[in-house]
Amino acid sequence: MTHMLIFSFPGRPPTMWQLLAAAYWMLLLGPIHGYHKKGGITNPEATMNISQIISYWGYPYEEYDVVTKDGYVLGIYRIPHGRGCPRKTPKPVVYLQHGLIASASNWICNLPNNSLAFLLADIGYDVWLGNSRGNTWSRKHLKFSPKSREFWAFSLDEMANYDLPATINFIAEKTGQERLYYVGHSQGTTIAFIAFSTNPELAKRIKIFFALAPVITVKYTQSPMKKLTTLNRKVVKALFGDKMFYPHTFFDQFIATKVCNRKLFRHLCSNFLFTLSGFDPKNLNMSRLDVYLAQSSAGTSVQTMLHWAQLTPPLYSVTKMQVPTAVWSGGHDRVADLKDVENLLPQIPRLIYYKLIPHYNHVDFYLGQDAPQEIYQDLIRLMDGCLQN
Repeated sequence: MTHMLIFSFPGRPPTMWQLLAAAYWMLLLGPIHGYHKKGGITNPEATMNISQIISYWGYPYEEYDVVTKDGYVLGIYRIPHGRGCPRKTPKPVVYLQHGLIASASNWICNLPNNSLAFLLADIGYDVWLGNSRGNTWSRKHLKFSPKSREFWAFSLDEMANYDLPATINFIAEKTGQERLYYVGHSQGTTIAFIAFSTNPELAKRIKIFFALAPVITVKYTQSPMKKLTTLNRKVVKALFGDKMFYPHTFFDQFIATKVCNRKLFRHLCSNFLFTLSGFDPKNLNMSRLDVYLAQSSAGTSVQTMLHWAQLTPPLYSVTKMQVPTAVWSGGHDRVADLKDVENLLPQIPRLIYYKLIPHYNHVDFYLGQDAPQEIYQDLIRLMDGCLQN
């Protein structure tokens, strides 16, 4: 049983190489010890795309391409109503924007009673899910190929100045509603802070901005990605190139669906996730690790990562943003560190709500089993209160 030592790393976070080692030993020893025959149930959503996941749970969906002024084609999704809900219109519109290296699947990768997009659709909202340029579902351009350097020459500024206005304008045209609710997580808050503080006309279209794990500075972040701040641009580009950063690969999919779907490897796989986001193992549905990992690492540009590493004040003036804003932060969040959030709060002119959740890490805001109680019920209450005024 000495081979089992490979899978135990007490007090130390695993690396991708350790996951690779686990995969190797599983393949090598699986036939001998029966690993292929037991404990390897894969959730069907782990192999689905976004529209398939929505449909799988019995919800209607619509899929659109949004073209930005600079030629990027963004894949966005709509859940117009809940299961069995009448299709009466107009329903209040809410737009959900994912975080760094992520995609719209964040909002639907839990069970329906735990996924924000499904919960909102079921209580009567018209739900739209966005994808930032360069991720798995927004990797097209009218002129440039994703194989070219020109395609990947973008960062947070372009997402804020082109992606958000194009998407929000498209939604307004489709729904006939000029104003909507905006929910952002991590990078989804960063580009919103930039856009709403520099584009007053766009800001007027937002009823309430819900900021989950907000990131506008990374001075205190504990994420391993902070190491990028210690490297100059030439070194970063020598390591990662100058195109795409961390796309979802065949290896990622194999690890998610053939390794992390097994109880034997759950501790190792969850630790890999927590290394990046902060630890909160009791709040994660371990039986869905394959879905979480299969739907993650949707990719972005190396230039975006460089921009992210340089986020320091006074790069953007949040004080100019005149949008009612509600904020949630986590005490164990390794990316949106509490000190950075505390520095941000006094700069928000129209802060209408703030809650610190001590045990939360960076992914709990959409993966946490208690997210409906800790976040979503108050988020919905604020939306409903706005509708009644």
